[in-house]
Amino acid sequence: MSFFTEDARLQGIGALIEAHAAPIYAARGVPFEQFAYVLLQPGEGGIPRGTALRSDWRCYPCSLVKVFHLVAAQLRLEDGRLGAHDELDRAMRDMILWSSNSATNYIIDLLTNTTGDTLLDDEDMNVWRERREEINRIFAALDWPELAGINLNQKLMDDLRYGREKLALDLSGPGHNSLTPIAMARLMHAIFSDSGLLPRDRHALVADHLVRDAKSPYRTRGAYQLLGYLGDALPEGTKIWSKAGRTRWLGDERASFRRHDTLRAILPGGQEFLLTVFTQGEAIAEDDGFLPAIGALAATELAC
Repeated sequence: MSFFTEDARLQGIGALIEAHAAPIYAARGVPFEQFAYVLLQPGEGGIPRGTALRSDWRCYPCSLVKVFHLVAAQLRLEDGRLGAHDELDRAMRDMILWSSNSATNYIIDLLTNTTGDTLLDDEDMNVWRERREEINRIFAALDWPELAGINLNQKLMDDLRYGREKLALDLSGPGHNSLTPIAMARLMHAIFSDSGLLPRDRHALVADHLVRDAKSPYRTRGAYQLLGYLGDALPEGTKIWSKAGRTRWLGDERASFRRHDTLRAILPGGQEFLLTVFTQGEAIAEDDGFLPAIGALAATELAC
C-alpha cells in the first residue's frame, strides 16, 4: 500500500507522459524499463493523490540522494547529535544549490564520524563501515515502507573510487547508493506537507534550500540544475523547488548515464504538484530536452 491514493485524472496525465516518453526511448534504442515516475497532488486529509510507473525501480540516484543528506543533517541537529557551525551551514547550502559533492561528503563525514580515502587494516575498516551505515539507520528509524531497498552509505564521486571508498563499495551488499522513485517522492511529500518529520523551522530551511528561481542569474549554469530538467520549461511565474542529478561516464556502468529530477511546483493558477522522474541510458541522459518536455506536459495538463 502506497502513501498516496490512485487518482483517475492523474492516471490520465501519467498515460500521456508514458505516451510521450516511450517512442523517444524506442527511437534511441534504450529499454523503456529504464524510465519511471511518480506524480502527486495534495489530497484530502493530508493524503496525496497520485499515479506512478515503476515506482519501486531501484536505481543509482545521482545527486537526488543529497536531499536525504540534508534532511539527515537537520534531524541530527534537532536531536543534538550534530553541532551547528558555519561550515555545516555553508555545506548544506552548496550541496543543494550547486550540487557540490565536496559539500555532501563533508556532511557525510560529520553524520557518520568517518573520513575517506586511505586504506585501513581489517579491524579499523570494520569499525569504519559500521559507522558509515549511520545515514541508513537514520532513515530506517522512520519506518516508512516506501524506503525499502534504498542505500545511503556511499560518498558522492565524480569518477572512480580509491582506497577505503573503493573497498567499502566492493564489500557493500547493496553496492552503490540507490533510491526508488517512491522513496524520493515520499521524502519530498514529507518536506512540503505537515508531516511532522521536522519542526516547522527546519522544514522551512530545507524547503528554502530547494528553491529554484527561473529568473536567477545562475539559471544558465549547469550546476544550478534547472536548464535541462523538469522545471526548465514551466510557465512563467511558476514557483519551483527541486533537486536533480545526472551522471555521464564514470568508469562504472552501475552508476553511469542517469538523469533524474524531483520537483515541487506551484503553477501561476495555484495548482500544486510533485513530480519525480528517474531515467537511465546514455541517449536520454545526454538529452537536455527530455525532462523539460515532461515537466511542461504535466504542467499544461494540470493547469486545465
